[in-house]
Amino acid sequence: MAYTVPKLTDYSAAALEHATGECIRSGTAEAASIQNEAELKAFRDRWLARKNGILTQINDSWLKGAPKEAKREAGFRVNELKVRIHELIESTERDYRHRAQIYDRVSSVFVDITLPGIRRPIGAEHPIIRTMNEIVSVFQKLGYSVADGPVVETDYYNFEALNFPPNHPARDTQDTLFIANQQSKPQRERLLLRTHTSPVQIRTMEKMRPPIRIVIPGQVHRNDPPDASHSPMFHQIEGLAVDTNITFGDLKGTLDHAMKALFGSSVKTHFRPSFFPFTEPSAELYVTCFICGGSGKRGSDPCRPCKQTGWIEVLGCGMVDPNVFEFVKDNGYDPKKVSGFAFGMGVDRLALLKYSVDDLQLFFQGDVRFLQQFA
Repeated sequence: MAYTVPKLTDYSAAALEHATGECIRSGTAEAASIQNEAELKAFRDRWLARKNGILTQINDSWLKGAPKEAKREAGFRVNELKVRIHELIESTERDYRHRAQIYDRVSSVFVDITLPGIRRPIGAEHPIIRTMNEIVSVFQKLGYSVADGPVVETDYYNFEALNFPPNHPARDTQDTLFIANQQSKPQRERLLLRTHTSPVQIRTMEKMRPPIRIVIPGQVHRNDPPDASHSPMFHQIEGLAVDTNITFGDLKGTLDHAMKALFGSSVKTHFRPSFFPFTEPSAELYVTCFICGGSGKRGSDPCRPCKQTGWIEVLGCGMVDPNVFEFVKDNGYDPKKVSGFAFGMGVDRLALLKYSVDDLQLFFQGDVRFLQQFA
């Protein structure tokens, strides 16, 4: 509602204070509703016009109509009100001009509303995660399921149930990271950071009866000082297949197919005898160097990744030791009736070779400049 000048009958200080306050509030409300140049001009004229402006009406009504004893107080209030109304109108004009300039700048830019909006880049897979997913995908196509388990494990699942004897070097603190203050517990219940993803094999066999085919990707920890080729935290993928009449030939055929799927159909595989506590017999799998093609040379220079041999060690594998099945014998894993094979590989090392990176620590330092190369 537009402001009209009231006729005063009470000229006390409180009444004059109330009247001037109502006038200022009405003027502020009118200023806030201004939308265009015409409304701004009408607002200014309505309040400041000499003949019939609101300030002129206030001067004629309040000051001239005040009794003699109240003229001093009324004159003070009217003069104060004039100053505040002038300041209000000046600030309103200034704000309106500023908003108009911004609108002009924005409206002068052509905007095609049919274009898609601006999207923030969502990044890309880390090279290690990408390598891990590629490996897992190969085995999923062969019918394997993905399993996982806790990173903080017990001595039982990490060592005892995998046929590691009590005096095995891997149980030493020089190789394994143990959780503090575990000395009061029985050895098999002591907590540690898993040194391989093999504990998930035992946990899965406890839950599922044969046949099973699983791959197990995940983080593992060992007490290694960080350098160009070692890290206290790294990634592994292990696999386990258990059924009746599984042979070493099944293991060789599975891994040969997987390596060709990963590195190309021209890759050849080679098995060399080895030893692991939880497999017997055991072997290390080598593939022809996918960098030099197995020649041992890159042009006239020696091939460093394969050390000029033409072969690269990829993983360890073997037939599951019957002693491991004894720990889950009651769930259908009688070593006289079932057999199986297992394998495990380091994802970080494969990523190093695949992307020709010479320092493992680059994968874990979070340098965006380095990681952008793989986006």
